[in-house]
Amino acid sequence: MSAEEYLSSLAEDMDKVIDSLKRELVAVRTGRATPGLVENLPIHIESYGSTMPLKQCGNITAPDARLLIVNPWDKSTLRDIERAIANAGLGFNPSNDGQIIRIPIPPLTGDRRQALVKIVKKSAEEAKVRVRAVRREYNELLKSALDDKELTEDEHKRANEKVQAATDAHVKKVDEVAAAKEKEVLEV
Repeated sequence: MSAEEYLSSLAEDMDKVIDSLKRELVAVRTGRATPGLVENLPIHIESYGSTMPLKQCGNITAPDARLLIVNPWDKSTLRDIERAIANAGLGFNPSNDGQIIRIPIPPLTGDRRQALVKIVKKSAEEAKVRVRAVRREYNELLKSALDDKELTEDEHKRANEKVQAATDAHVKKVDEVAAAKEKEVLEV
């Protein structure tokens, strides 16, 4: 494999870390309701003798900033879905009218906002660790390519510099994503 192929693969792996962080942060509550608050969480509905994620049981929408609506595809699962959401430990109090489930989203307190910022920072730090692990993996791959005489010393040195530059860029991107989410959480 050439140095350019390694670097292309490196960028893909680091981009996956950023995408994973973004998906993770969607579930962190902000002041407004989004379907991601419940659809990406491990809320499992026990129905028909098996368990399914909430997003496979119905359509989740946010008609306004303080309300989520779950419209189950099978109305007989209303009670199961309502019970699963109530027992998920999210502090939500769902109610159903026989057709849909309404989940009012209570406003965040200042203390809760600070706790959510800590969660965002922790997720960002874990993402940085994963980016650095990818760097370490590719540095080892480049070293073994050098040892196997697939790369020259100069190619190896340039590739290592590019790996470090990609790492720095992705760590900066993690910081940007986290800062944007923190701002969103703290927004009243």
